Amino acid sequence: MTDLFEQFDHRLKGAIEEVAQNIAGSILSKKSLFAIMEQLHGCTSANGSWTQRDAYDLLEAGLALHLSARSTPLLEDVPALSELVDSLPTHTVRSEDQIRFQQFSTPADLAALAVIAAQPRSTDIVLEPSAGHGSLVSMLPAVAQLHLNEIDPRRRAKLSLLFERATITGFDGAMLTSLSAHDLRPTVILMNPPFSRSQGRGVDQFAAVRHLRAALAKLLPGGRVVAIMPDWFTPSAKMLRIYEETFANCTVQTSCRLAKCYHKQGTSVAVRLLVIDKVPGNSKPSLIARDTVSELAECFLIVKRIDPATAPPARPTRIKPKATSLFKSMRAKPRTTPKIERKLAAREIVTVDYAKLEAPRALGAQSGVYVPYRPSRINIQGSRKHPTPLVESVAMGSIPAPVPDYIPRLHDCILNEAHLSEAQLETIIYAGNAWTQFLPGKFVPSEEGVGLSLSENGKAYRKGYFLGDGTGAGKGRQIAACILDNWLAGRRQAIWISKNESLLEDARRDWAAIGGLPADIQPLSSWKIDQELPFRDGIVFVTYPTLRSQRQDATRLKQLLDWADTDFDGVIAFDESHEMGGVAGGEGARGAKPGSLQGIAGVLLQNHLPDARVLYASATGASDVNNLAYAVHRMGTFNSPLKPYMWRTE
Repeated sequence: MTDLFEQFDHRLKGAIEEVAQNIAGSILSKKSLFAIMEQLHGCTSANGSWTQRDAYDLLEAGLALHLSARSTPLLEDVPALSELVDSLPTHTVRSEDQIRFQQFSTPADLAALAVIAAQPRSTDIVLEPSAGHGSLVSMLPAVAQLHLNEIDPRRRAKLSLLFERATITGFDGAMLTSLSAHDLRPTVILMNPPFSRSQGRGVDQFAAVRHLRAALAKLLPGGRVVAIMPDWFTPSAKMLRIYEETFANCTVQTSCRLAKCYHKQGTSVAVRLLVIDKVPGNSKPSLIARDTVSELAECFLIVKRIDPATAPPARPTRIKPKATSLFKSMRAKPRTTPKIERKLAAREIVTVDYAKLEAPRALGAQSGVYVPYRPSRINIQGSRKHPTPLVESVAMGSIPAPVPDYIPRLHDCILNEAHLSEAQLETIIYAGNAWTQFLPGKFVPSEEGVGLSLSENGKAYRKGYFLGDGTGAGKGRQIAACILDNWLAGRRQAIWISKNESLLEDARRDWAAIGGLPADIQPLSSWKIDQELPFRDGIVFVTYPTLRSQRQDATRLKQLLDWADTDFDGVIAFDESHEMGGVAGGEGARGAKPGSLQGIAGVLLQNHLPDARVLYASATGASDVNNLAYAVHRMGTFNSPLKPYMWRTE
């Protein structure tokens, strides 16, 4: 079998070389391209062994090989490359994979301009995060290291034939900081990311921004990124905040708009070419707009690179106030509303300070059997009330909460801009306080069933916390904030379990609302059941049905435990935890009922990770005590009063 693969690789390399020769001889046509494909596969496309899209992929690989034989391009070479692009067959067919991975390879003339803008050196470590067939790096001069990342296995196979000395990987380019080698710090990045689709997310309007931010985070200070970005990525009113946050501590040296450069790839989309240095400076240069690449080359200014060794350290950057004259400021009327300054600097991590109340707060005015909810034993400095009124029953309100000792740490903007309300901040404090405690005794998981057995050689189990807020109180954002508190403390592994896959987007929305990147949350279902998860840091999203699933000797539970490892001390969030309510079984109309498989899987996950910080979240935790069996090893008692209902006043 191995020989068969080697034989095909040998034939594939020969086909790529033949396409390159045809391009060099200016004799490549659609007819000759299809003839090469027929020779490679021994049949026509009617047989189903290959498609027209496969033929265009072979064309791109052959073009990359042809370009690699040329010398390093100069600006005066760009018009000739534009003529070469126009002479090639137009791509008229798209495949599902091309749409799914947003595979629109960089035209040769635009790739040459990107290389010219990058100003590569022989000492550079160069990375292309979405390499395709390597068109962006095909005209590079010799560099110290070349790293190519491509998620599509078919294109990755061609890259190994075209760039034998390059290091080739195959992960999601939006997760460079988590998935790539920690010691990889490129000095130059050439990138043409997917514009509107992401791995694990499907349609994603900010996919290109996620890829660019990951690249900038990975880039060595003083390094350069040349990126081809969608036309909408501008400092417009709608995109200003995203644009400025992306380029905090960076300088955008050049910004160009090209209206017509992808016509041979079968699309008329306009793009932006950005030249970015990782040094603090101006992020909004004057825009250069042209229709074609050859027109742009006539007025393109090459910006000299700085030496990474002498690059100044990143510093916080702020928007400068607009200049005004003395007389204008004297005539100006005072503002009636305060102006909130937007901070573009790296977010500062601050403590959530609160005062402990020796005497519990008095209850508010009673309405029926409810009273307004209030934190009974703490006063959180600078916090704001929940956007809508929260209430609790008089019976629950009459029992004050314990006085906590735990002090969370969050980004300053969360407190300054009120991304979390007083009641939501209280949850982080009490959850963290519960997680500093351990249940008495040492245990080991039982060999059979879901129980724990006392053992001197066992481990102490950390207490869990139950969040019972009602619908609308923002449990998703509270879960995200609890994870962020631990994330900032260095515990950058977390597991988020929920009811179904559609809630993945809700989890990403809540995580992004407090400053995280949506790409930090990856669904377990994106990987096969027997496949090792390719990243270390991040938040794994898994549904209860997925958690219980298995195939022969492979289970999702084992896959998750292998990723977490035995020393896992991050957050396990059981959102909609009542989904595990049937773990203990019970008596039904037809006799005894066995425990639910997803409840058993949830308990086993807890049993094998004794140091995990377990968070249960449900507005309807259980209809009877028996249905709380999924939390029996963690809770002991509830750690704070619940807010089980939320009234919206009219």
